Amino acid sequence: MAAPPAMTRAARGAPSALATFLRGILAGLLVCGVAWGVGFAWFFHDALQPAGPPPTADGIVALTGGQGRIEASLDLLMQGHGRQLLISGVDAHATVAAVAARVQVPVPQDIWAHVTLGRRATSTIGNADETADWARAHAIRSLIVVTAGYHIRRAMMEIGRTLPDVALYPCPILPPALRHPWRPASIRLMATEYDKWIMASLGLARDMDGQAKA
Repeated sequence: MAAPPAMTRAARGAPSALATFLRGILAGLLVCGVAWGVGFAWFFHDALQPAGPPPTADGIVALTGGQGRIEASLDLLMQGHGRQLLISGVDAHATVAAVAARVQVPVPQDIWAHVTLGRRATSTIGNADETADWARAHAIRSLIVVTAGYHIRRAMMEIGRTLPDVALYPCPILPPALRHPWRPASIRLMATEYDKWIMASLGLARDMDGQAKA
């Protein structure tokens, strides 16, 4: 016996509706993929740009987690670009003497009197909170932020949220990991940082922060 006409039309319409739904999902994924790729290309290019001439500010903060950041911040301090330096995110048991022994630049002993070691931070959000406490304690109204080029935008965003009334100046450095940016490991690092920056931009990073150093 043949199926009633209404049932036949419904049976015929179901696959068409499902196909339309799947095509919409695929189109949405394609648009998101293209948008991610374009954004990643911009982020990749931006992370490799050299820092401009450093300004003079009240303070300097170096966010630990990669090579060259502490040395760059100490160089800025010795050149008079800031009166105080915070090295945020050092080991909980680190001492000034231990840090001084590890840096790759000669630093006069009197310079270390202007250096504070921040031992609490274990993430970029922790860096921001630690920097805010230090800046308020030292009456910092302008601040140079020193970190890797791939990390600078997220660091500036998080610190800006904790110090909205402080002028922030980025000082990105080129870490060894990005001296050969087209290596697979470097590309994976940049992609991970790009995703973290997106999460921070959406305001989701603080809730999902895994306490991993950048």
